[in-house]
Amino acid sequence: MKKFISLSLLMLFMISCSTVPITGRQRINIMSDAQILPASFAQYEGFLKENKISNDTEMTNEVRSVGKNISQSVDKFMRAHGMVSEANNYRWEFNLIEDKAMNAWCMPGGKVVFYTGILPITQNRDGIAAVMGHEVAHAFAKHGQERMTSSYGQQLGGVAVAISTNNSDPKTQNLWNTIYGIGSQVGMLAYSRTHETEADKLGLVFMTMAGYNPQEAINVWIRMSQLSTGGAPPEFLSTHPSNETRIKNLKAYLPTAVKLARKYNAQ
Repeated sequence: MKKFISLSLLMLFMISCSTVPITGRQRINIMSDAQILPASFAQYEGFLKENKISNDTEMTNEVRSVGKNISQSVDKFMRAHGMVSEANNYRWEFNLIEDKAMNAWCMPGGKVVFYTGILPITQNRDGIAAVMGHEVAHAFAKHGQERMTSSYGQQLGGVAVAISTNNSDPKTQNLWNTIYGIGSQVGMLAYSRTHETEADKLGLVFMTMAGYNPQEAINVWIRMSQLSTGGAPPEFLSTHPSNETRIKNLKAYLPTAVKLARKYNAQ
Protein backbone atom coordinates (compact mmCIF):
# COMPACT_ATOMS: atom_id res chain seq x y z
CA MET A 1 0.00 0.00 0.00
CA LYS A 2 2.81 2.37 0.96
CA LYS A 3 4.60 1.63 -2.33
CA PHE A 4 1.34 2.17 -4.22
CA ILE A 5 0.82 5.61 -2.68
CA SER A 6 4.44 6.60 -3.32
CA LEU A 7 4.08 5.46 -6.93
CA SER A 8 0.79 7.37 -7.22
CA LEU A 9 2.44 10.57 -6.01
CA LEU A 10 5.32 10.09 -8.47
CA MET A 11 2.93 9.46 -11.37
CA LEU A 12 0.88 12.49 -10.32
CA PHE A 13 3.97 14.67 -10.59
CA MET A 14 5.19 13.22 -13.88
CA ILE A 15 1.86 13.28 -15.72
CA SER A 16 0.50 16.61 -14.58
CA CYS A 17 3.58 18.85 -14.50
CA SER A 18 3.35 21.93 -16.71
CA THR A 19 4.60 25.52 -16.88
CA VAL A 20 2.70 28.72 -16.16
CA PRO A 21 2.98 30.97 -19.23
CA ILE A 22 4.92 34.23 -18.79
CA THR A 23 6.29 33.47 -15.29
CA GLY A 24 7.69 30.05 -16.23
CA ARG A 25 6.83 28.53 -12.83
CA GLN A 26 6.44 24.75 -12.78
CA ARG A 27 3.04 23.60 -11.58
CA ILE A 28 1.19 20.34 -11.03
CA ASN A 29 -2.43 20.17 -12.13
CA ILE A 30 -4.55 17.07 -12.69
CA MET A 31 -7.85 18.99 -13.03
CA SER A 32 -8.98 19.48 -16.63
CA ASP A 33 -11.24 22.31 -17.79
CA ALA A 34 -13.93 19.74 -18.58
CA GLN A 35 -13.84 18.55 -14.97
CA ILE A 36 -13.90 21.86 -13.16
CA LEU A 37 -15.48 24.57 -15.31
CA PRO A 38 -19.12 23.35 -15.36
CA ALA A 39 -19.14 23.29 -11.54
CA SER A 40 -17.38 26.66 -11.41
CA PHE A 41 -19.96 28.29 -13.68
CA ALA A 42 -22.84 26.77 -11.72
CA GLN A 43 -21.43 27.99 -8.40
CA TYR A 44 -21.03 31.47 -9.82
CA GLU A 45 -24.65 31.56 -10.95
CA GLY A 46 -25.71 30.38 -7.52
CA PHE A 47 -23.67 33.12 -5.87
CA LEU A 48 -25.28 35.82 -8.02
CA LYS A 49 -28.76 34.59 -7.11
CA GLU A 50 -27.96 34.73 -3.39
CA ASN A 51 -26.19 38.11 -3.34
CA LYS A 52 -27.25 41.60 -4.31
CA ILE A 53 -25.86 42.93 -7.57
CA SER A 54 -25.09 46.64 -7.26
CA ASN A 55 -27.63 49.15 -8.51
CA ASP A 56 -24.84 51.61 -9.26
CA THR A 57 -25.00 51.44 -13.05
CA GLU A 58 -22.02 53.72 -13.59
CA MET A 59 -19.63 51.73 -11.39
CA THR A 60 -20.97 48.40 -12.64
CA ASN A 61 -20.31 49.47 -16.23
CA GLU A 62 -16.83 50.64 -15.29
CA VAL A 63 -15.94 47.34 -13.63
CA ARG A 64 -17.30 45.43 -16.62
CA SER A 65 -15.50 47.68 -19.11
CA VAL A 66 -12.16 47.21 -17.36
CA GLY A 67 -12.76 43.48 -17.08
CA LYS A 68 -13.57 43.22 -20.76
CA ASN A 69 -10.42 45.11 -21.76
CA ILE A 70 -8.14 43.00 -19.58
CA SER A 71 -9.75 39.69 -20.54
CA GLN A 72 -9.29 40.64 -24.19
CA SER A 73 -5.58 41.14 -23.54
CA VAL A 74 -5.43 37.70 -21.91
CA ASP A 75 -7.31 36.18 -24.83
CA LYS A 76 -4.93 37.88 -27.28
CA PHE A 77 -1.92 36.45 -25.46
CA MET A 78 -3.34 32.96 -25.33
CA ARG A 79 -4.27 32.83 -29.02
CA ALA A 80 -0.86 34.19 -30.02
CA HIS A 81 0.87 31.48 -28.00
CA GLY A 82 -0.90 28.34 -29.16
CA MET A 83 -3.53 28.23 -26.41
CA VAL A 84 -6.57 28.60 -28.68
CA SER A 85 -8.64 25.67 -27.37
CA GLU A 86 -7.90 26.76 -23.81
CA ALA A 87 -8.91 30.35 -24.57
CA ASN A 88 -12.20 29.09 -26.02
CA ASN A 89 -13.08 27.51 -22.66
CA TYR A 90 -13.19 30.83 -20.79
CA ARG A 91 -16.57 32.45 -20.19
CA TRP A 92 -15.60 35.91 -18.98
CA GLU A 93 -18.17 37.68 -16.81
CA PHE A 94 -17.81 40.63 -14.43
CA ASN A 95 -20.25 41.68 -11.73
CA LEU A 96 -20.26 44.26 -8.94
CA ILE A 97 -21.82 43.01 -5.69
CA GLU A 98 -23.23 45.28 -2.98
CA ASP A 99 -21.03 44.30 -0.04
CA LYS A 100 -18.81 46.28 2.36
CA ALA A 101 -16.05 43.66 2.25
CA MET A 102 -12.80 44.85 0.63
CA ASN A 103 -12.67 41.91 -1.69
CA ALA A 104 -12.72 40.64 -5.28
CA TRP A 105 -12.28 37.17 -6.73
CA CYS A 106 -12.24 35.19 -9.95
CA MET A 107 -13.41 31.61 -10.34
CA PRO A 108 -11.86 29.13 -12.80
CA GLY A 109 -13.06 29.92 -16.29
CA GLY A 110 -13.17 33.70 -15.86
CA LYS A 111 -16.13 34.46 -13.59
CA VAL A 112 -15.23 37.64 -11.66
CA VAL A 113 -16.85 39.39 -8.70
CA PHE A 114 -15.97 42.81 -7.31
CA TYR A 115 -17.41 43.95 -3.98
CA THR A 116 -18.38 47.60 -3.61
CA GLY A 117 -16.27 47.66 -0.45
CA ILE A 118 -13.05 47.54 -2.46
CA LEU A 119 -13.87 50.56 -4.63
CA PRO A 120 -12.58 53.12 -2.06
CA ILE A 121 -9.24 51.29 -2.33
CA THR A 122 -9.14 51.15 -6.13
CA GLN A 123 -10.36 54.81 -6.39
CA ASN A 124 -10.03 55.02 -10.20
CA ARG A 125 -10.07 53.01 -13.42
CA ASP A 126 -6.38 52.13 -13.16
CA GLY A 127 -6.94 50.96 -9.60
CA ILE A 128 -9.83 48.77 -10.73
CA ALA A 129 -7.57 47.44 -13.49
CA ALA A 130 -4.88 46.57 -10.92
CA VAL A 131 -7.29 44.44 -8.89
CA MET A 132 -8.97 43.07 -12.02
CA GLY A 133 -5.64 42.07 -13.55
CA HIS A 134 -4.68 40.24 -10.37
CA GLU A 135 -7.97 38.32 -10.17
CA VAL A 136 -8.03 37.46 -13.87
CA ALA A 137 -4.45 36.20 -13.50
CA HIS A 138 -5.61 33.59 -10.97
CA ALA A 139 -7.91 32.10 -13.61
CA PHE A 140 -5.26 32.39 -16.36
CA ALA A 141 -2.65 30.55 -14.26
CA LYS A 142 -5.25 27.97 -13.12
CA HIS A 143 -4.46 28.53 -9.46
CA GLY A 144 -7.83 27.10 -8.39
CA GLN A 145 -7.19 23.85 -10.22
CA GLU A 146 -3.65 23.70 -8.86
CA ARG A 147 -4.84 24.08 -5.27
CA MET A 148 -7.36 21.28 -5.76
CA THR A 149 -4.55 19.09 -7.09
CA SER A 150 -2.25 19.92 -4.17
CA SER A 151 -5.07 19.21 -1.72
CA TYR A 152 -5.43 15.76 -3.27
CA GLY A 153 -1.67 15.19 -2.96
CA GLN A 154 -1.77 16.34 0.67
CA GLN A 155 -4.41 13.74 1.45
CA LEU A 156 -2.30 10.99 -0.13
CA GLY A 157 0.70 12.18 1.88
CA GLY A 158 -1.26 11.90 5.12
CA VAL A 159 -2.25 8.34 4.29
CA ALA A 160 1.40 7.51 3.51
CA VAL A 161 2.52 8.83 6.92
CA ALA A 162 -0.17 6.82 8.70
CA ILE A 163 0.83 3.62 6.90
CA SER A 164 4.57 4.11 7.40
CA THR A 165 4.11 4.50 11.18
CA ASN A 166 1.48 1.78 11.50
CA ASN A 167 3.82 -0.54 13.43
CA SER A 168 5.13 2.18 15.74
CA ASP A 169 3.90 2.81 19.27
CA PRO A 170 0.96 5.27 19.60
CA LYS A 171 3.18 8.05 20.94
CA THR A 172 5.46 7.89 17.88
CA GLN A 173 2.46 7.74 15.53
CA ASN A 174 0.93 10.84 17.10
CA LEU A 175 4.25 12.69 16.90
CA TRP A 176 4.71 12.02 13.17
CA ASN A 177 1.09 12.78 12.36
CA THR A 178 1.41 16.11 14.19
CA ILE A 179 4.66 16.95 12.39
CA TYR A 180 3.08 16.13 9.01
CA GLY A 181 -0.06 18.10 9.82
CA ILE A 182 1.84 21.26 10.76
CA GLY A 183 4.35 20.93 7.93
CA SER A 184 1.75 20.33 5.25
CA GLN A 185 -0.44 23.20 6.47
CA VAL A 186 2.45 25.70 6.42
CA GLY A 187 3.42 24.34 3.02
CA MET A 188 -0.08 24.96 1.66
CA LEU A 189 -0.01 28.52 3.02
CA ALA A 190 3.29 29.15 1.25
CA TYR A 191 1.75 27.69 -1.89
CA SER A 192 -1.07 30.22 -1.61
CA ARG A 193 1.44 33.08 -1.19
CA THR A 194 3.22 31.84 -4.33
CA HIS A 195 -0.06 32.10 -6.23
CA GLU A 196 -0.74 35.60 -4.91
CA THR A 197 2.74 36.82 -5.89
CA GLU A 198 2.41 35.23 -9.33
CA ALA A 199 -1.03 36.82 -9.83
CA ASP A 200 0.45 40.21 -8.91
CA LYS A 201 3.10 39.83 -11.62
CA LEU A 202 0.74 38.53 -14.28
CA GLY A 203 -1.80 41.18 -13.35
CA LEU A 204 0.76 43.92 -13.98
CA VAL A 205 1.43 42.52 -17.44
CA PHE A 206 -2.24 42.18 -18.35
CA MET A 207 -3.33 45.60 -17.10
CA THR A 208 -0.43 47.20 -18.97
CA MET A 209 -1.34 45.33 -22.16
CA ALA A 210 -4.87 46.69 -21.79
CA GLY A 211 -3.58 50.26 -21.64
CA TYR A 212 -3.81 50.93 -17.90
CA ASN A 213 -1.10 52.47 -15.71
CA PRO A 214 0.69 49.65 -13.83
CA GLN A 215 2.04 52.11 -11.25
CA GLU A 216 -1.46 52.21 -9.81
CA ALA A 217 -1.12 48.59 -8.69
CA ILE A 218 1.57 49.76 -6.27
CA ASN A 219 -0.63 52.65 -5.15
CA VAL A 220 -3.53 50.27 -4.48
CA TRP A 221 -1.44 48.24 -2.06
CA ILE A 222 -0.05 51.35 -0.44
CA ARG A 223 -3.62 52.45 0.25
CA MET A 224 -4.46 48.95 1.48
CA SER A 225 -1.52 48.98 3.89
CA GLN A 226 -2.61 52.35 5.24
CA LEU A 227 -5.99 50.86 6.16
CA SER A 228 -4.53 47.75 7.80
CA THR A 229 -4.72 47.88 11.56
CA GLY A 230 -2.62 45.39 13.53
CA GLY A 231 -3.56 41.82 14.32
CA ALA A 232 -2.06 40.43 11.12
CA PRO A 233 -0.44 36.99 11.54
CA PRO A 234 3.25 36.44 10.74
CA GLU A 235 3.74 36.35 6.97
CA PHE A 236 4.82 32.70 6.96
CA LEU A 237 1.43 31.84 8.52
CA SER A 238 -0.61 33.93 6.11
CA THR A 239 -2.18 32.97 2.81
CA HIS A 240 -1.12 36.33 1.34
CA PRO A 241 2.22 38.14 1.33
CA SER A 242 2.40 41.10 3.67
CA ASN A 243 1.48 44.47 2.17
CA GLU A 244 5.11 45.58 2.46
CA THR A 245 6.39 42.49 0.63
CA ARG A 246 3.75 42.92 -2.03
CA ILE A 247 4.64 46.57 -2.65
CA LYS A 248 8.34 45.71 -2.82
CA ASN A 249 7.74 42.88 -5.30
CA LEU A 250 5.49 45.00 -7.50
CA LYS A 251 8.04 47.81 -7.68
CA ALA A 252 10.77 45.33 -8.62
CA TYR A 253 8.69 43.64 -11.33
CA LEU A 254 7.18 46.79 -12.87
CA PRO A 255 9.92 47.39 -15.52
CA THR A 256 9.72 43.73 -16.60
CA ALA A 257 5.92 43.89 -16.83
CA VAL A 258 6.07 46.97 -19.06
CA LYS A 259 8.60 45.32 -21.40
CA LEU A 260 6.55 42.12 -21.62
CA ALA A 261 3.34 44.03 -22.27
CA ARG A 262 4.94 45.89 -25.16
CA LYS A 263 6.29 42.63 -26.54
CA TYR A 264 2.98 40.78 -26.37
CA ASN A 265 0.99 43.69 -27.81
CA ALA A 266 3.32 43.75 -30.79
CA GLN A 267 2.76 40.07 -31.56
